[in-house]
Amino acid sequence: MLGEVIQFIVQTVSDFGYIGIFVMMFLESSFFPFPSEVAMIPAGYLASKGEMNIYLVILSGIAGSLAGAVFNYLLAVKFGRVFVLRFGKYFFFKEETLVKMEIYFSKHGEISTFVGRLVPVVRQYISLPAGLSKMDLSKFSLYTSLGAGIWVLILTFLGYFIGDNELLVQEYLHQIIFLLLGLMLIVVFFYVRKLKKESF
Repeated sequence: MLGEVIQFIVQTVSDFGYIGIFVMMFLESSFFPFPSEVAMIPAGYLASKGEMNIYLVILSGIAGSLAGAVFNYLLAVKFGRVFVLRFGKYFFFKEETLVKMEIYFSKHGEISTFVGRLVPVVRQYISLPAGLSKMDLSKFSLYTSLGAGIWVLILTFLGYFIGDNELLVQEYLHQIIFLLLGLMLIVVFFYVRKLKKESF
């Protein structure tokens, strides 16, 4: 059954091409928690077979991720906290959490946006507090693109090199996620350390 689903997704990406990648990554990055690996790994696999251009695959993935993130950002800017809280209650998003995130974002928006794009589940909703805190849109776009770009590259290359081996893909994906989380902790550690040095 799972093999049929994967084959259907590969066929869908193949049929709709780069626009299909863009749309799926837009959904993954915005209001619909669509798993990015479902879009990018099959696309990488198709690139390995010469059916797609790997550079355009990566560009489409990053562009879709950025567009979805900016969409959420603009929603938060336009409709404000009431909308975000009403939306967030379906995802156990409490007001106290939102207040803390707003305060943190006003001070550390760049690092939060970059790191958040690499953390599963968090990446879909990191744009909301960024919008509420009125983070500079150019900076938001830059750090979103950097974080999303790393994730898109990882998934695309997984599909490119081992996309025809589902079990191996899952094994490597889990290892990569743990490795990324570890690297993010290191980044945050040095970021906090730098802030402490600057405060003295």
